[in-house]
Amino acid sequence: MPDTLAQPVSHTLDIKHSRFTAHAAPIDSGAGALAFLQQVAVADATHNCWAYRHGQDYRSSDDGEPAGTAGRPILAAIDGQGFDRVVVVVTRWYGGIKLGAGGLVRAYGGTAAECLRTAPRLPLVAMARLQLLAGFEDLGTLHAALPAFAADKRDEQFDANGVRLRVELPADRADALKTRLRDATRDRIRIEDDDQDD
Repeated sequence: MPDTLAQPVSHTLDIKHSRFTAHAAPIDSGAGALAFLQQVAVADATHNCWAYRHGQDYRSSDDGEPAGTAGRPILAAIDGQGFDRVVVVVTRWYGGIKLGAGGLVRAYGGTAAECLRTAPRLPLVAMARLQLLAGFEDLGTLHAALPAFAADKRDEQFDANGVRLRVELPADRADALKTRLRDATRDRIRIEDDDQDD
């Protein structure tokens, strides 16, 4: 799986008297990327070019630079560095020397790539959600097993029969947790995939 950013980062390069500043941040949606763009775009700069990737959702903008010379190279830098769920905004202040199409591609793509290359990474882990139904006699076993499989409680509801517990854990540990709970309770705990959103 690809990585995302552990925190927002920035990087500045001066290229032939033009200043290029990249701001990058982790995102949870395309709307989050556009909100970050509004936050870091500099109104009096020459250009605020950007790109984001969130899984199969991606967009980019040249913001007035020649077509294909800014947004696409920034997106290529995101992909080339192995990132997902990331937005990069590269702001340019024109310094009086034209860079040409190739120079712009290198400047925007290079500034974005260098910003991401030095950034702290956070691995994206596929997560699974489970719903566990257990009687009161199995509560101790159930709660004791969760930390060993990095399972986080999302919701816990009690009724006359016991507990309905919704958990989230790394997908590669879900089968092992199911096996542990079935073995430890002689298959008394009911386990279902949980596809409800909070």
